[in-house]
Amino acid sequence: MVMNNERWKARKVVIVGAGAVGSTFAFALAQSGLADEIVLVDQNRELMLGQVLDLAHGLPFLPTVRIRSGDVTDYADAHVIMITAGTKQKPGESRLGLLQRNAGIMGAIVDDIVAQNSEAVVVVVSNPVDVLTYLAIKRSAWPRERIIGSGTVLDSSRFRYLLSQHCSIDVHNVHAYILGEHGDSEFAAWSMTHIGGIAIDEYCPICGKCSNWKEQRHKIAQEVRDSAYHIIDYKGATYYAIGLALVKIAGAILHNQRSVLSVSTLLDGEYGFRDVCLSVPTIVAQGGVERIVQGSLSSEETERLARSAAVLKEAIAELEQTNE
Repeated sequence: MVMNNERWKARKVVIVGAGAVGSTFAFALAQSGLADEIVLVDQNRELMLGQVLDLAHGLPFLPTVRIRSGDVTDYADAHVIMITAGTKQKPGESRLGLLQRNAGIMGAIVDDIVAQNSEAVVVVVSNPVDVLTYLAIKRSAWPRERIIGSGTVLDSSRFRYLLSQHCSIDVHNVHAYILGEHGDSEFAAWSMTHIGGIAIDEYCPICGKCSNWKEQRHKIAQEVRDSAYHIIDYKGATYYAIGLALVKIAGAILHNQRSVLSVSTLLDGEYGFRDVCLSVPTIVAQGGVERIVQGSLSSEETERLARSAAVLKEAIAELEQTNE
């Protein structure tokens, strides 16, 4: 059968930023077989060309995929645009400390995407991701569903890993979320944590490994929050795990998987908050956000979510005041 090229459209992912995170995501995405075409865009042309050549030389060992360099015109027919561009987080620097430097970069990229009349779903990865996602939505004037942040998808993965190690359980049987800001005010949603389908509060008496489970909970949650800082201190940047997390997000969009992921999304009354981007359980599908899952949080968790919202709104207000 002859394929009608007018009807067939490649599942195209454009990655803005060919640094450590962008290139690692490209490598992981190429191995996944989820995309038909991967395009890298970066102002540093030599870096972009070098990354593309390095990836392309591995094509004989990969599922069929086209990998190439591109420019802003590639936004026009992309399915997914991943924005990883931005200045690097310095050792000891908070994610919010990056805000002023990365806001201008994000604004310019969003303007280019809008100018190309793109119909893509945009995923913001650059930090501080929640504030930059908010700025991207406001700058583009797009529906909130089409622009999401990578949020706490990676933090939730770290949480699941640490729980699996502590409880000696396969990580695939652990379901748990980190919610709120992707940063210092994030928190572990213990009320949504399950192992093998059993709520964590019911599982712990069965497990019996901890003499003081409340103290252990605090240590695990703290280790999740500090993970990025430790890795940055050790080797300068994090990129492997976030690259895999981005593959999960991209797959949910490209294949309409309707995956429940803790992406950062603009709230409009959900969980009692408006006009702020926070990570909450969200069904991610081909159009971006299909629906926000409003689970029941404990009173303490609701207070923690409010604290995250306050931190981010303050950062937005400070940025807007600076730019006046």
